[in-house]
Amino acid sequence: MGRAFEYRKASKMARWDKMAKTFSKIGKDIALAVKAGGPDQDSNPALRRCILNAKGANMPKDNVERAIKKASGADAENYEEVTYEGYGQGGVAFFVECTTNNTTRTVANVRAIFNKFDGNLGKNGELTFLFDRQGVFTIDRSAITMDWDDFEMEMIDGGAEEIDQDEAEVYVTTKFEDFGSLSHKLHELSIEAKSSELQRIPNLTKEVNAEQFKANMKMLERFEEDDDVQNVYHNMEITDELMATL
Repeated sequence: MGRAFEYRKASKMARWDKMAKTFSKIGKDIALAVKAGGPDQDSNPALRRCILNAKGANMPKDNVERAIKKASGADAENYEEVTYEGYGQGGVAFFVECTTNNTTRTVANVRAIFNKFDGNLGKNGELTFLFDRQGVFTIDRSAITMDWDDFEMEMIDGGAEEIDQDEAEVYVTTKFEDFGSLSHKLHELSIEAKSSELQRIPNLTKEVNAEQFKANMKMLERFEEDDDVQNVYHNMEITDELMATL
């Protein structure tokens, strides 16, 4: 299976486990999308993606509509996207994406988390080369009614780089620049993705021992508990041999 698929499966250990955090994340994504492209999802692809992800996360429709209305109002929160990069134990790289209305608070919190787990906050841009930004579409297998070979050809035509699957879901990965093209292709085929995200997939992984793994996972969990943090990516290699030692 593809590199992005294997990384995604390993990373599911500590992500999307708190409903309130998930809804908050989607709400901020909606605020940014509305700010950039307006409240009409028909003319705002980014907002359509947010609504799709909200549906996949079982976020109530009323919550979504309130988030759009709030983001459209004169008293809307002025959010901005910021990223931070640093190292955990064993030299593992961490890339932290945040959406915040107070960057002073956010950078202080991020630095404190790195310090607590014997990591260190680095300079922006120094770790970008370790991650490829890619689009990842998750589709329920039941949503694909066409012949599998035809589906694969359509996905490749839309810009897919990898197509992987497990018992319940199909994962289609694209280059960052082909994200919109594949989204349009799925819409053209009347296939609704369960979620569509821009993720950072490591192109070089780092081996760690059991103690370093535990410390890094605790740091990852602490990042994800922070209200300003939207996504956290790392290049820690998680092998079956490592998991057997825990």
